[in-house]
Amino acid sequence: MKPKFMLDTNICIYLMKNHPPEVAERFAQCFVGDVVISAISLAELEHGVACSGAAAGQNRDALDGFLEEIPVAPFEAKAARAYGPARHATRERKRDALDKLIAAHALALDVTLVTNNEGGFVGYPGLRVENWVSNH
Repeated sequence: MKPKFMLDTNICIYLMKNHPPEVAERFAQCFVGDVVISAISLAELEHGVACSGAAAGQNRDALDGFLEEIPVAPFEAKAARAYGPARHATRERKRDALDKLIAAHALALDVTLVTNNEGGFVGYPGLRVENWVSNH
């Protein structure tokens, strides 16, 4: 089954914290296999766990539980090839290197990127974006 959605890192965090509730409600409407996260988002989440000090154990458990429900899509050659045009299209933005990789990955998999950072994903030709927080 081909996934339909890729969750941006902020949506992953919302699901792990079960807040805001509309994100979990929208996720519950999806079928198994509809949703993935990028290996790039996993790297960001792992960094969050590593930086969380006293909460590291709790955050590790939350992330591990989350990954039992949502598969991680590997960043492969097709995504790497999509990165060049995606980065070029947003070359005026010097920051957001990881967002550019996530956008390229979503484009390569032909999925809709779910994020609460819609502004960070403007300007990528062909990228479909949904915000489950604002129920767009």
